[in-house]
Amino acid sequence: MDKEKKYCIGCGILLQDENMTQEGYTTSIDNDICSRCFRMRNYGEYQIITKSNEEYIDILKSVNKTNDLVLYMVDLLNIDKDLTYIRNYINNKVILVLNKRDILPKSVKDNKIIEYFRNMDLDFQDIIVVSPNKNYNIDELLLMIKKYKTSKNVYVVGHTNVGKSTLINKLMKNYSDNKCELTMSPLPSTTLNKISIKLNDDLTLVDTPGLVDRGNIVNYVDASLLKKINPKKEIKPKTYQLKKGQCLIIGDLIRIDYIEGNKNSFTVFMSNDLKIERFNSESVDKLKDMFSQSLDVLFHEDIVISGLGFVKVVEKAKIIVYADRNIDIFTRRSLI
Repeated sequence: MDKEKKYCIGCGILLQDENMTQEGYTTSIDNDICSRCFRMRNYGEYQIITKSNEEYIDILKSVNKTNDLVLYMVDLLNIDKDLTYIRNYINNKVILVLNKRDILPKSVKDNKIIEYFRNMDLDFQDIIVVSPNKNYNIDELLLMIKKYKTSKNVYVVGHTNVGKSTLINKLMKNYSDNKCELTMSPLPSTTLNKISIKLNDDLTLVDTPGLVDRGNIVNYVDASLLKKINPKKEIKPKTYQLKKGQCLIIGDLIRIDYIEGNKNSFTVFMSNDLKIERFNSESVDKLKDMFSQSLDVLFHEDIVISGLGFVKVVEKAKIIVYADRNIDIFTRRSLI
């Protein structure tokens, strides 16, 4: 007789007790979580599993077949380059949930953040700023969900590592007797399959694995450095006045050379644990062997380094950025 299928309550993967080198392995099929989740939760041992975006797109297409409300989560420090991408696959009602409010400086006002996104003329029912870690606006989010939901099911989607599982765990802790807890880690693709979490008789949240951003720096650093670049508390922005011919080196990961422009202000919004150094460009060769790209920065634009954060630039500037060639680097209108 075939064994009844059972899924890990931490990451959603199908459990199996036959091959310890394969996903979903557990020492006993009677367990509720896989060995990978067990080791992440109890020992902080992270194991990277790379999922294809084709699998995630198939999940989005399945969501599109429903009429259910969708929460589209975005990390405020690492805003998706294309916020309209999700609309290629789903036509559902969507609430834009701007997560990790506790990471941005307190001086930045919520209404300014929301106005920034409203000015993009995006096709969302509503926008809210939250921080599960600080229990910030979680009550308001639940009210918003109740207002817009079309059935008991509400899907939570977004890129990997934006905090989907953290939010669901907070909602469960605040409003449910359900003791299940989703596995969380700073690694991409921690959640491996859809997981339905019943909050109460009227609301079931469905966590999804997350779209993998191949241009995100988290895909190209080791676990120890990953902990360093992931901010754990409010960022303290660091401002540098640069003249043409000077450069910034950030955490031995990124080099920004100021090639052309007047004296200018560069404000770095990244983890406080990253060391930032300013040099005369000609006096140091550090990181110049890395892939380089030239960018023309307009008035009040950000230089975005995917997965690391952003640098706000006040005046027009021509710069050269040195970094791993796989990391997505682009400019946008200043968030702050």
